[in-house]
Amino acid sequence: MKNFTKNDEGFICKNCGRKVEKLGYTSRDHCPYCLCSIHIDNNPGDRANDCKGILRPEYVELDSKKGYVIVYKCEKCGGIKRNKAAEDDDIDLLISLTNAETNKI
Repeated sequence: MKNFTKNDEGFICKNCGRKVEKLGYTSRDHCPYCLCSIHIDNNPGDRANDCKGILRPEYVELDSKKGYVIVYKCEKCGGIKRNKAAEDDDIDLLISLTNAETNKI
């Protein structure tokens, strides 16, 4: 990844309100319960983006090297972001979003 900054912090999800613990093996960047994120990075972990809109998962792609990749759309600016799924993500939600790939953004 270009310009990756490890930033593994816990947070309260702005979408579902659940407490999210740090990931432990890489940067935590989305909620494992609802899969939402915040549009806060320009480059992974830098926390330099001023948008701060909620990134909602639109669909999930299956990558042969990365596994599940969540494709997000920012509800505030419309930006598109992709991010690798975490080990503790809700697998049923990930699988349901693989079916949404046919209804891409």
